[in-house]
Amino acid sequence: QVQLVESGGGLVQPGGSLRLSCTASGIISSIYSMGWYRQAPGKQRELVAMFTGGGSTIFADSVKDRFTISRNAKNTVYLQMNSLKPEDTAVYSCKYRNPNTNYDVWGQGTQVTVSS
Repeated sequence: QVQLVESGGGLVQPGGSLRLSCTASGIISSIYSMGWYRQAPGKQRELVAMFTGGGSTIFADSVKDRFTISRNAKNTVYLQMNSLKPEDTAVYSCKYRNPNTNYDVWGQGTQVTVSS
């Protein structure tokens, strides 16, 4: 029903920047939430940043001063990551949710590695 395509991951030096993109296609609900999660080796998956179904934004405390999230009319969500740290290294996954049905779709995940 909904498909997600992610892009923008890669290798970056500490202090550098990356921009992740996630585009949803298919049958998109008029109300939906969409955002980014990450999971580092040995750690649980955590919310990084997202738009709620009501249009509010949520950020993890560890990234709120460094990352920004934005979206456009093409059902694309962007995560701008600045001042990257080695501890930001993780697999980043986009998630779409229809809050009316709790229908979730996860992207395939994109690796972000912060290392010198």
